[in-house]
Amino acid sequence: MSWKAIDRNQPVVEKDAAPVLSEAVREKIRSFFPRYETKRAVLLPALHIVQNTLGYISWQAMAEIAEVLEIHPSDVMNTTSFYTHFWTHPKGEKVVTVCRSISCEAMGGAAMLDAIKKELSIDEHGTTEDGRYSLVTEECLAGCDHAPCLLINEKMHKCVKAEDIPALLADADNDKLAMPRSDLFDPPVEPKDVQAASIGCTSDVSEMREAE
Repeated sequence: MSWKAIDRNQPVVEKDAAPVLSEAVREKIRSFFPRYETKRAVLLPALHIVQNTLGYISWQAMAEIAEVLEIHPSDVMNTTSFYTHFWTHPKGEKVVTVCRSISCEAMGGAAMLDAIKKELSIDEHGTTEDGRYSLVTEECLAGCDHAPCLLINEKMHKCVKAEDIPALLADADNDKLAMPRSDLFDPPVEPKDVQAASIGCTSDVSEMREAE
């Protein structure tokens, strides 16, 4: 058995490739700088912004994030590959995340997962041919009291039975949240509106120090 080697120092990026991050995206990433002690600390917000803008984080995007944050591309790759939330290849419009914790398993989670695979005709980490759905599993979704559960994008579905799956996946609103969501990491507005756009109420580092 052998392991596939990954060169984390030199990710595969086309030498003459056009930039994938617009100036608006770069500016939104920079807008987080006052909130943190270092530019490196902005890596996670930057990854969220890029994924929500492009749909996934390519090698080219990692290299450009590193350029904006003035860190090595391997640092971006290490963080991107550590978190299962981040995708390095295109994903579906909606991501179904199934909990595989012991609570969900005991309450029928395996049957629920099998029903999803059958309904979508894909396996784990697969994407439907029409690009509507991708399927992944996570160790725990913190919904043990509502097992078995799953997420469709950011919306939690509780106590889901295998027989519920066809109707659930056919529901066009199955990812719609019933409460306001933060737009902190959403794709940026046009460049002329970036400065005026609200990015949340979190104070920057200097304000936090003054409050102390």
